[in-house]
Amino acid sequence: MTELSKTFDPAELEQRWYAHWETNGLFRPDRPGAEPWTIVNPPPNVTGSLHIGHALDNTLQDILARHARLQGKDALWVVGTDHAGIATQMVVERQMGERQQKRTDFTREEFIAKVWEWKEESGGEITQQLRRLGCSMDWANERFTMDEGFSKAVLKVFVDLHKEGLLYRDKRLVNWDPGLGTAISDLEVETREIKGSFWHLRYPLADGSGFIEVATTRPETMLADMAVAVNASDERYTHLVGRQIKLPITGRLIPIVTDDHADPELGSGAVKITPGHDFNDFEVGKRAGIAASAMLNMLDAKAQVVQVSDGLIPAELLGLTTAEARKAVVARLKAEGFLIAHTDKDGVEHDAEPRTIQTPYGDRSGVVIEPWLTDQWYVDAATLAKPAIEAVRSGAIQIVPKTWEKTFFNWMENIQPWCVSRQLWWGHRIPAWFAEDGSIYVALTEGEAQAQAGEGVALRQDSDVLDTWFSSALWPFATMGWPEETSPTLHGRYPNDVLISGFDILFFWDARMMMQGIHFMGDVPFKKLYLHGLVRAADGAKMSKSKGNVVNPLGLIDQYGADALRFFMAAMESQGRDIKMDEKRVEGYRNFATKLWNACRFAQSNGIVASATLEAPAAELAVNKWIIAETIGCVQAVDLALADLRFDGAANAVYQFVWSRFCDWYLELIKPVFDGDEKGSIDPESKLVAGWVIDQILVLLHPFMPFITEELWHAMGPRDNDLIVAKWPMADARSLDPAASKEIDWLIRLVSEIRAARTEVNIAPGTRMQMHVRDADAETLARLERQAPVIARLARASVVQDAPGGGALQVVVDGATFVLPLEGIIDLAVERERLTKGIAAAAKERDALAGRLGNASFVERAKPEAVEKARADHAEKSAEAERLTAALERLG
Repeated sequence: MTELSKTFDPAELEQRWYAHWETNGLFRPDRPGAEPWTIVNPPPNVTGSLHIGHALDNTLQDILARHARLQGKDALWVVGTDHAGIATQMVVERQMGERQQKRTDFTREEFIAKVWEWKEESGGEITQQLRRLGCSMDWANERFTMDEGFSKAVLKVFVDLHKEGLLYRDKRLVNWDPGLGTAISDLEVETREIKGSFWHLRYPLADGSGFIEVATTRPETMLADMAVAVNASDERYTHLVGRQIKLPITGRLIPIVTDDHADPELGSGAVKITPGHDFNDFEVGKRAGIAASAMLNMLDAKAQVVQVSDGLIPAELLGLTTAEARKAVVARLKAEGFLIAHTDKDGVEHDAEPRTIQTPYGDRSGVVIEPWLTDQWYVDAATLAKPAIEAVRSGAIQIVPKTWEKTFFNWMENIQPWCVSRQLWWGHRIPAWFAEDGSIYVALTEGEAQAQAGEGVALRQDSDVLDTWFSSALWPFATMGWPEETSPTLHGRYPNDVLISGFDILFFWDARMMMQGIHFMGDVPFKKLYLHGLVRAADGAKMSKSKGNVVNPLGLIDQYGADALRFFMAAMESQGRDIKMDEKRVEGYRNFATKLWNACRFAQSNGIVASATLEAPAAELAVNKWIIAETIGCVQAVDLALADLRFDGAANAVYQFVWSRFCDWYLELIKPVFDGDEKGSIDPESKLVAGWVIDQILVLLHPFMPFITEELWHAMGPRDNDLIVAKWPMADARSLDPAASKEIDWLIRLVSEIRAARTEVNIAPGTRMQMHVRDADAETLARLERQAPVIARLARASVVQDAPGGGALQVVVDGATFVLPLEGIIDLAVERERLTKGIAAAAKERDALAGRLGNASFVERAKPEAVEKARADHAEKSAEAERLTAALERLG
């Protein structure tokens, strides 16, 4: 048995134990014949570093992985990183820029070699940080979404989907990021509210007979207008449908068409249609019979104006940015009389009316996103989504919390084609080759593509790469060796048991894994999907660097230890709710760890050692029967909570048991008494029971606090195994003794009431008092006789037969009244006066706060936090007045 130091210092033991676990292969699944259990981590970007969201997500995963291991399952936690196409290319290009280099100074192969060089030197910092958090991942088989085996799976999926007609090339609008020069997903677009303008324009009819009014927030796009739409039910425009408009500036003739997109109740009821630069207009254009290949595109990849196919954009506008083009177009429309002035409430005319506009920005580049017409590769997501929808409906995949199902169904049932190509160099290059005649050949290798095309046909490979989410969608099975069917890892590991994910990547990643997994594996990728919330700042605001409220989890680990941070994450993770960051709570859980440490030091100093049995020791003393029952109850509560993925319920159950039942009461109840100058010893039975309970605590706590529990496990005596591979407790109800439990519960309530009563009337803690009991039944008298020594020690009260007269404290427990005479202990008159004043002061503040809360004006107009504080203060003062009143009544 290793003697514990006086102070608990997490830093040293965290580093030591993690190195021990990893070096000895204790994270590896190596239990032949045991039930397999599998979870995969959402692969963090290879460019990333640990943020507070990672800390939550991976803590929850580690709790489940360690719990499964303790249950005897062959637990595998797959770990790896994502190649993060856009993010990684940005990092490397930024470094090149510091050396006055550009990507285009190098060949594609040279640039990719530089990215791999960066990855070997600087990538994967986050994997070291995950180790600091205590994540028990299978590092021996760490994966990377660009490693050879994974790439083989990605290419096969692309080729197979194409053969099945579920992946195709099409000209459609995409979210184009001019800063990055690539298409991005809808989910990578960040919408911001921007102060903008709303311009009203006159579009003249081609025959000169009049005008039709349209309005727009993007007047520059009129250079590529191809129609004006009105609603078929709008009688104002019935006579104009089919006629043509001659566009200002370009002179292009465009038709007036009908479409339900035009709402008669909004504005003039007529809308300009620019199918090459607006998602709604694209659909209107298609319905009007305009082929995508014929739609006009007035912007280049940098969002600068270029000439369209009909050549009608004036030369002086070419090369302008969208912002520059907007100014120039508005000025020209105004000069030529096509701009309708807006009159404000004061009668002053302006070129446009002010509007707050929802504007799309790239979440990485920070530039305005342009809808852009371009050729891209698409997956038929609607077809792949149907089996995934059915899997959730049937319960084959259980989403927790269930409230997320509605959101899932809504998105999946309205899913759009998935654009999977990106205009980057870093990533999985698309396995498609183009011939000069426009033919496209999709194959696993260039040789196979050439065989399809025939000898002598010159081929050029598509320069685009695949969306990162396309490859990560294969994570649950490509990490297991697929498509090699003989892979020993794949069998028994798919489907995974559970996936832990932030709700913010439900559609980025989770849903796409469902679609690809079911399609290629014929089964769901995971049986349960647990969606946790966000970690927010203490005031509930979303964390962001711009707000300066980001919390660094590594800093918290440095200050309080990984165990304290992990326990905070678990205890605060309530299904369906975000977590408010509270450093005081983290500090509180560090104190909890210290309390457990000191409890084990107390045990060591009193001859309590590691238990030799998994079963509870035989017990005769009521206090030992009670703590055994309490332990079993805690095991049951934790088991039920973890089965339901109630992380907060599991953490709080073990916290309350360790702190309140074991440390605060059991150790006090069995603590040896002093006899003169000699300290007594704990009885042998209690030593055995205490050692067993400590073992149960360490195993129960291990998934949440792995470092301190492993240290204490070994400190309590010699062990056959490390704690990480110990056995999970069994909730054996045969050890329960209801009568003993009731007696100790009664004892705790009695001591607590006496202590509280003494405190309320300012009796010094060390003062010994006499106690007389009235109206006690036979059972209470028997308990008093058995527990008299404990009551005398913990409550400083000795039972006497007759109580002297005069003032006294009175405590009622289970119908019996316990009377503690106060004569000679305190000045009753002074104490009554103190309590009376305290009651009056508390009642005055209570009533004043009640008045404020009863004022509708205050409740409606004050800040919510001010109202909440007033309510909390009112509750506090009400409780204080009641407590002091009860104390006054107890004086008799």
